[in-house]
Amino acid sequence: MHLSKRLGAEALGTFWLVLGGCGSAVLAAAFPGLGIGFHGVALAFGLTVLTMAFAIGHISGCHLNPAVTIGLATAGRFPKSEILPYWVAQVIGGIIAAGILYLIATGKPGAEIGGFAANGYGEHSPGLYSMNAALISEVVMTFMFLIVILGATDKRAPAGFAPIAIGLCLTLIHLISIPVTNTSVNPARSTSQALFVGGWALQQLWLFWVAPLVGALIAGIVYPAIWGEKD
Repeated sequence: MHLSKRLGAEALGTFWLVLGGCGSAVLAAAFPGLGIGFHGVALAFGLTVLTMAFAIGHISGCHLNPAVTIGLATAGRFPKSEILPYWVAQVIGGIIAAGILYLIATGKPGAEIGGFAANGYGEHSPGLYSMNAALISEVVMTFMFLIVILGATDKRAPAGFAPIAIGLCLTLIHLISIPVTNTSVNPARSTSQALFVGGWALQQLWLFWVAPLVGALIAGIVYPAIWGEKD
């Protein structure tokens, strides 16, 4: 399929991930009496990936995440020449979703966006975790996310179940690491929210690019080296 159509699918998919995942955190997590809490937010992120994997997986591969794109490319599953266009599409889709979420979130009297589901460490970590803790968490969680993606989409794996495994993996990752960083494992998701929060969120954004990309690169090397199909 033509690259432009695949990029459109990636932008739409990342739009849905940010709107569904971050939207649940901003609008529904702490709603008086009916808040969905960490558990609901974790499930929302997993559901966005699961639903989009079925909807656009056959079109673009449903990366929705610069870390996933570079991890797949490192593992030899995706052309390196298309990394940057995919990244651009993902970031644009995320920013559009964050803009719509901002308009919704500020559409009531006295509304304040607060942290706007942005990722952070130190005093901006939900659990006040340090920069080192955040860095370790994001590298390891992204590494495991890519291991599951690479394994579930391996041609030797049972066909048709990859979206379920990947969506549940992202849910589990959020259940573990929301208290640490608000869970990124996705630079596009982090960038979209940071742009609207500004200040500290932009200053700390570097970690939520570096750590996920490092984790994905390691997984892209490790999976084929250990479990790749031998000739």
